[in-house]
Amino acid sequence: MKRYALLALLLVSFVAAEAQWLTVASYNIRYANAEDSLRGDVWAKRCQVICDQVNWEGPQVWGAQEVLHRQLCDLLRGLDGYASVGVGRDDGRERGEYAAIFYRTEAMELLSGGHFWLNETPDRPALGWDAACVRICTWGHFRERASGRELLFLNLHMDHVGEVARRRSAELVMQRIDSLRKAVLPSGAGRAGALPVVLTGDFNVDQTDEIYRIFTGSGVLQDCYAVARRRFAENGTFHGFHPQRHTSGRIDHIFVSTDVEVDAYAVRTDAYWTRDADGRSRLRTLSDHYPVFARIRW
Repeated sequence: MKRYALLALLLVSFVAAEAQWLTVASYNIRYANAEDSLRGDVWAKRCQVICDQVNWEGPQVWGAQEVLHRQLCDLLRGLDGYASVGVGRDDGRERGEYAAIFYRTEAMELLSGGHFWLNETPDRPALGWDAACVRICTWGHFRERASGRELLFLNLHMDHVGEVARRRSAELVMQRIDSLRKAVLPSGAGRAGALPVVLTGDFNVDQTDEIYRIFTGSGVLQDCYAVARRRFAENGTFHGFHPQRHTSGRIDHIFVSTDVEVDAYAVRTDAYWTRDADGRSRLRTLSDHYPVFARIRW
């Protein structure tokens, strides 16, 4: 009898682990600067609300863009049980914006990680092609503690000016995904390319752009928005700190490999209120981009 009870318990645990969904996200948090503060979009307040939002949603892994080092420190203080992987894009240490990956340590184990620059010399920082800024991509190989499932997660911020840079960056990222899947195999896996992939970021192109189709037409990745069983996305993702602005363009994306099932997708348009010097209330957004969340499993 004890043997059957143990078998039943193991079966229930296995089914529960298999059915578990993982929440992932992409969030351009907007780099902290004096001009925004003068307009009332103060980083200290935005950070508090961003942390409250993320702690409430509880994504196990998520990618953030435009993260300066002091913002990284602020976020890690305000987030509940998260660690991060990534480096500053200007020197590979702490200078410049991070394309950081945050993960909940009680849920996810970081097995390995790294980064590469989006340029002709991906192992060192430099402007790439016709880009206006140095750009970087961060990656992490994670294991979900509850189920043992493993995942390759990449996060980037593509250039906002250089069209050639965006195209070449997209091609480089697809090449790196292929090489990482072959080099970083799941524990016990017998075949290359078996590791599921999540790619997040501010791509600075929307769903109508031909560069977007480098990802979705690859046969490797799919857009979570397009394949989600349920969708909550009444707006695009960039609004420039204007909560009344409507757009259909999504420039912040979550792509997943074709072996990943997407249950739900959302563009979160949360906001908060402040009071101006004249006493009038003002609705403000947490960043100049709305964050994107998706619930996935494989």
